[in-house]
Amino acid sequence: MKALLETEGRVTILTLLDQRLDTGNAGEFKRAMTVRLAGKTNVVFDLSGVKSIDSSGLGAILFCLRQLNINGGDLKLCGMMKPVRALFQLVRLHRVIDVYNTKEEAVHAFLCQRNLTVSDVPGVRMRQQWAAVE
Repeated sequence: MKALLETEGRVTILTLLDQRLDTGNAGEFKRAMTVRLAGKTNVVFDLSGVKSIDSSGLGAILFCLRQLNINGGDLKLCGMMKPVRALFQLVRLHRVIDVYNTKEEAVHAFLCQRNLTVSDVPGVRMRQQWAAVE
């Protein structure tokens, strides 16, 4: 599972670089997220590169949401392609997790929700690319 991890102020943005999130990589995704999201509270998953997702992938995303909620955090999703968005709507997960069209909209929603100030979002972003160790 490859992903790009960025930080904008207190918001962590994880862009999935794999085209699928399914039975084949959901377990690896959950293990990687347990490490990468430890201590994080405001997280955005950018799914713009994900072309397909199945029930195991949905379960992995819900796992991440639960982990963040335990620590007082929240998860927002953005950039879904039509088939992925259709699945989220079919199983009504869009009522559980906030879904936005763009990364900027999702980050802005955290700023409004958490009463963060503009100074919490510096102009320079931190970027880190990683691949989970098998």
